[in-house]
Amino acid sequence: MPEMNGTPLMFEPYRMRGLALVNRVVVSPMDMYSAVDGCPTDWHVVHYGTRAMGGAGYVVAEGTGVSEAGRITPGCAGLYRDDQVAAWRRVTDFVHEHTQAKIGIQICHSGRRGSTKRMFDGQDDPLPEGNWGIIAPSAIPYGADSQVPTQMDRALMDEVHEDFRQAALNAVVAGFNAIEYHCAHGYLLSNFISPVGNQRNDEYGGELSGRLRYPLEVFDSIRADVPDDFPIGVRISASDLVEGGNTDDDAVEISRAFKEHGADYVAASSGGAAKWAPVARPAPLGYVPFARRIKHEAGITAICVGNINTVDEVNGILEREDADLVALGRQVLRDPYWTLHAAQQLEHQPFEMWPIQYTTVPRQDRIWRKGKLAAGG
Repeated sequence: MPEMNGTPLMFEPYRMRGLALVNRVVVSPMDMYSAVDGCPTDWHVVHYGTRAMGGAGYVVAEGTGVSEAGRITPGCAGLYRDDQVAAWRRVTDFVHEHTQAKIGIQICHSGRRGSTKRMFDGQDDPLPEGNWGIIAPSAIPYGADSQVPTQMDRALMDEVHEDFRQAALNAVVAGFNAIEYHCAHGYLLSNFISPVGNQRNDEYGGELSGRLRYPLEVFDSIRADVPDDFPIGVRISASDLVEGGNTDDDAVEISRAFKEHGADYVAASSGGAAKWAPVARPAPLGYVPFARRIKHEAGITAICVGNINTVDEVNGILEREDADLVALGRQVLRDPYWTLHAAQQLEHQPFEMWPIQYTTVPRQDRIWRKGKLAAGG
């Protein structure tokens, strides 16, 4: 594979504003549905800590509610109370103390996909009891068996706007290095952007410029309030994958708009506009063309996602300049140390990248470390 200064491309550093990443490998945000009253637990410390120790340059924590009603399920994490901020701080402190990874958090409002069972109990299925009211740009249920959401009026829009702004400030206090602003998969902001979920006839509906208005207004407040050197990325559904929905042409325009408002990257996923159009597992590299168009036509840092599993796939994406950073999901669930194993496969610092605790093995009066035997202690 091509190398820069003798370093494989996937291990080249990358910078966004004041954030320096040691390599181009990203752990994609994946909901764990394991929070208690919105607070991350020991599970999250172990889960994110392990993946950060696994060598990725950038770990993005799961979609996290900006309010109690903005959670997807009762098991989803939040970032709207002080105890949640403190609980997340345990995660970020571990990552910063013990790894080279940087960690961001995806902030989200569930919109019409809220008040549902945890994914492993029945994805997008209504709760049998304890449901809370849900909101959306238009009063259109996510699926035939879903709650009908309340259409947001000005007061609700202002309330959610403030929830996002405060969650972003809380992310900084919690020790995160970046924010990913969730505008994908049929959640609230995605609903505004997609014509599948937004059928308003005011200035926040209609053409794409109108549908983008509210997500951009909220984004502007976040960008203005967090430090200038603090990156904010955006995850979008680059295609709704359904007739009448947004397409990859729209994704380029959406990405250009966010770039103009100060976004630092776009992560290009797809689907999720409605229950009958779920986020499907694509064929290998199936979403990469979306990232390629965003990178080259919108001129913004692009993260590609979607069934990317092998070293050759990651290398190929970077070699072809299809994306700037490559996110893995299921593969790093199966192998938290995927990046370290990739370094060994490519013979790039095959031992140096591992935690010192894993490469120091006492053998009588000798220590084995970083692949070498050394006398003494």
